[in-house]
Amino acid sequence: MPNQYVLALDQGTTSSRAILFDRQGNVVARAQKEYEQLYPQAGWVEHNPMEILYSQMNALELVLGEIKGRVNLRDIACMGITNQRETTILWDKQTGRPVYNAIVWQCRRTADMCEQLKRDGHEPLIKQRTGLVVDAYFSGTKIKWILDNVPAARELAEQSRLLFGTVETWLIWNFTGGQSHVTDYSNASRTMLFDVDKLCWDEELCALLGVPMHILPKVVPSGAMHGELAQGLIGLTELAGVPITGAIGDQPAALFGQACFSPGMAKNTYGTGCFLLMNTGTKRVQSQHNLLTGVAWSLGDEITYAIEGSAFNAGSVIQWLRDELKLVDSAERCGELAESVDSANGVYLVPAFTGLGAPYWDMYARGTMVGLTRGVNRAHIARAVIECIPWQLCDLLAAMEADAGIKFTELRVDGGASVSDIMMQLQADFSQANVNRPRVTETTALGAAYIAGLTAGVWNSKDEIEQNRQVDRVFVPQLPRQQRNELYAGWQKAVQRSLAWVES
Repeated sequence: MPNQYVLALDQGTTSSRAILFDRQGNVVARAQKEYEQLYPQAGWVEHNPMEILYSQMNALELVLGEIKGRVNLRDIACMGITNQRETTILWDKQTGRPVYNAIVWQCRRTADMCEQLKRDGHEPLIKQRTGLVVDAYFSGTKIKWILDNVPAARELAEQSRLLFGTVETWLIWNFTGGQSHVTDYSNASRTMLFDVDKLCWDEELCALLGVPMHILPKVVPSGAMHGELAQGLIGLTELAGVPITGAIGDQPAALFGQACFSPGMAKNTYGTGCFLLMNTGTKRVQSQHNLLTGVAWSLGDEITYAIEGSAFNAGSVIQWLRDELKLVDSAERCGELAESVDSANGVYLVPAFTGLGAPYWDMYARGTMVGLTRGVNRAHIARAVIECIPWQLCDLLAAMEADAGIKFTELRVDGGASVSDIMMQLQADFSQANVNRPRVTETTALGAAYIAGLTAGVWNSKDEIEQNRQVDRVFVPQLPRQQRNELYAGWQKAVQRSLAWVES
């Protein structure tokens, strides 16, 4: 038992990572491979499913190379998978080839379809059954778009050869040699086709969107036997037979990895987007403030629900500053510039590049920068980029506090951008709550590892996992509340300027 390790695959929006953890939750080895983002039209976002697969396999292969001679592969007990949610892939189960690119969660192409569903009066039913609002964010309308626009997809569906999956389903199917077509409750909860109370695919919603139910994966608990790594995987033959005992969407995985096991505990992940989740226990909360509810995780018969708010663009805003505007050459440089000035000089950036998520849910909002004067320089713009991320979270916190009837005093944080001290201090200042950053910030992958390891017996209880968590730093609010409120009023004014920019 002391020598057991758990592998975690963390398939994200811009990169695929593989991480090996020990029983103390420490990172033993990690590797990351970025892959191409595809933007065929304004507001459209796609990935090549084969590139997703190969980048994930390559990251895992790199980890095996790193641990060679240090770790006995027979001591790897199991594997857990976590993934970007909602991103939709359809493929031919005979050939294994996708019929179209993966339509990414950020993609807005089905916005008009969603508006039609609202006009036809279907939103109350969808919200009641799924815990979701009607939005292009979710998988259901993405599936319908592919079926309506890719003739091969409809033909394969009629021949019972078509399979649908979110990214973890796609990876599991490939890693098991096509033997396992499954999804877990947390990922199924994000399709707009899943009844989160009855815990099954909803026949009426599938019919509404014209989705054949035979293309859907079997829904199983997050902690379950999802299959074994197949023989003959290129570069991974040494791992053949390792069981996949955990699968969970990236944001609930981070909630689990942060040991937010009690109702009322919350975390925020700073990734491509910004994702705030609060554990609501065995009860599903019906949001009155445009937040989402669904299954966070399931271990055997134990179901845990969460309430969630999402901002579509967070870390991606820094990437935009680096890759598109080329104002900085690295994320670190963005932070350095932001720290070189004591304010954004009145500038606000609303990063509605792909619309606005909760609590606005405006598919037609677009990115907006306001407050520009002749005295604004590159450092002020970098500061506005950094500030827009915690400002978005303030909107989410306000909605969640209203739904839950509590005032947050602490927020646990993780994700790539959480390593930025200036951003975390701004988050504490803007939210007027302590920001608790763990020593291991790879909590998304860690959550997948913990789910898998609990199922495989590497860890015996959630109490054991909670004892593993170590705090790196707690950021305490330093900005006077009155000054914060004045700045927040400016942010809310800027958001109003971004709404409904594109006409439906």
